[in-house]
Amino acid sequence: MTASFDADKPPFNLLSEGELDLLRRNLDIAYFKKGEVIIGAGEVPEGLHLLLKGRVAEEDQADKDAPAPLRHTYVHYTQDDYFGAWSSLRGSAIHDFIAVEETICHILPTAKLLELMAANQAFGEYFRTSFASRTQLRAATPHNHDMTEFMLARVSSCMREPLIVLEGTSLREGYQLMKNQQVDCLLVRRNTRYGMVTGSDMLTALLDQALPADTDVASIASYRLVQLPEDDYLFNALVQMTEHRIERVVIGKVDEVIGIVELTDILSYFSNHSHVIGLRIDRAQTMEDLEEAAAVLNSLITGLNVHGVKIRFVMELIAAMNEKIMAKLFHLLVPEGVQPHVCLLVMGSEGRREQILKTDQDNALLMRNGLDWPEGPRILGRFSEMLAKFGYPPCTGGIMVSNADWVMSLAQWTEHLRDWSTQPRGDNLLKLAIAVDAHPVAGNAALFKASRNWFMRSLQENQIFFAHFAKAVLSFATPLTFFGGIRKQQHGLDIKKGGIFPLVHGVRALALEHRVLETNTFKRVEALVQLGVLSDEMGQDLSHALGLFIQLRMQQQVERLERGAASVADDSNMLVVELLDRLDRDLLREALHIVKNFKQFLTQRYRLESL
Repeated sequence: MTASFDADKPPFNLLSEGELDLLRRNLDIAYFKKGEVIIGAGEVPEGLHLLLKGRVAEEDQADKDAPAPLRHTYVHYTQDDYFGAWSSLRGSAIHDFIAVEETICHILPTAKLLELMAANQAFGEYFRTSFASRTQLRAATPHNHDMTEFMLARVSSCMREPLIVLEGTSLREGYQLMKNQQVDCLLVRRNTRYGMVTGSDMLTALLDQALPADTDVASIASYRLVQLPEDDYLFNALVQMTEHRIERVVIGKVDEVIGIVELTDILSYFSNHSHVIGLRIDRAQTMEDLEEAAAVLNSLITGLNVHGVKIRFVMELIAAMNEKIMAKLFHLLVPEGVQPHVCLLVMGSEGRREQILKTDQDNALLMRNGLDWPEGPRILGRFSEMLAKFGYPPCTGGIMVSNADWVMSLAQWTEHLRDWSTQPRGDNLLKLAIAVDAHPVAGNAALFKASRNWFMRSLQENQIFFAHFAKAVLSFATPLTFFGGIRKQQHGLDIKKGGIFPLVHGVRALALEHRVLETNTFKRVEALVQLGVLSDEMGQDLSHALGLFIQLRMQQQVERLERGAASVADDSNMLVVELLDRLDRDLLREALHIVKNFKQFLTQRYRLESL
């Protein structure tokens, strides 16, 4: 009777062997004819139904007397789906569950379902919690345990007590304290600020600069420290070190430091979990070194995917590494005398820090007004050429620095932003959407900030803009059937058009309206929740839906690469729904309904139906 029951699929893979044995011993099996009501609205269900064969419709009880084509159907359940759990927990069903064709189900009695939920917290949470919580439970599988332990580790697990001295301490005294306590750095407090002095700083001051040993240690300290709260994640400390090219972060509050985390400590912790990330980009000194460093990124992504690392952590780390590669290439190619007068921007998904596998280059260069740089076109052409060699394909639309249209003075850039925003349609809308996600990665970031601040102010005088800009979320239909199921297509489901784009662009429009400077969609959502534009529940749903779309896309992209595909560019956004397990299909369907509801929210807010 239970031979066809698959215990490896979520949420049953959360159960222990003893709990699975209890489940198997209590499973019943039932047959239903076409048109038969399996659970009627208002009835007390027998328990959780697991579909072995057939198809079941969840319908509105108010329409039961209407002809079948006119009834309101919420969703269709097919093989490996389940239904009736929520009705069992509630005590009665609020909808009818009707066999659309001959159907066979396993049934787990409500009493045994409740017993298992009480015995196994994760299993119970799966049925009780919201969409956002279930996406978190998705990662709770046994093979992810080691990496999950690392991903959830806090900086406090690697934190060392800092050696703190006061301003006025001499180099001699500081060096002796570091030697006695066997540490490689100290913090010096000057009024309310902290600065850091490392062992290398000491040697440079005493030997290379020949400073007197009684020199105040505060005079050689670096005061631009990266500080994290003690409850932050250890992985985020690694991301910050990678992004800022540093080997230490301080831990504490605004005016109080309680610890230091060093790169060697993190790598040691990471190594103990058998997952060591190569940070070779920092050491690259030549084009060949940089190419070798860039080549390992796909294998790094594969490793992170295999071990179930949260998608936001993956995006943050890979974005930091991609930006470092581009910044290092920029510094190798662009003369030092030119660098303070230009700013390299990455745009689109790279600018939002939401790109994982290498896709088309989307970049631009801002220049100081009046800059004369005759060698620019040749050097920038070489820049795009080398990025392509590193595995970043040229942009098919030509949005890259080798195209003179995307190399502009500050005045030209602001003029284009004004033109695109006054007529946000067609190609203008595309260019503007890419440009407003821009992020500086090399050169003089002040050039970019000046243009961004001007643009944000100018938009407030053009309120009609936001509605026209937001309307693009309706460009693609949400891939749901009339019955609320996932609309399957011959070559897969385009998750970018159907899910990612409407979420990203809708949040982008709201962020522009409320002058949110963040470009990352997840951070934009957090800011919009804080401003009261989005409810906390909507904010969580949007973030988890977007994370799910990106995670599922990445998993199938990685699988294609592992099968030997040279790249994933041609079908990078296509999800093959049939390859997803039951939990992922359920979450995908719920996430697409969140997209649908978000579109309705934007339609009402901006009155899009009248445009």
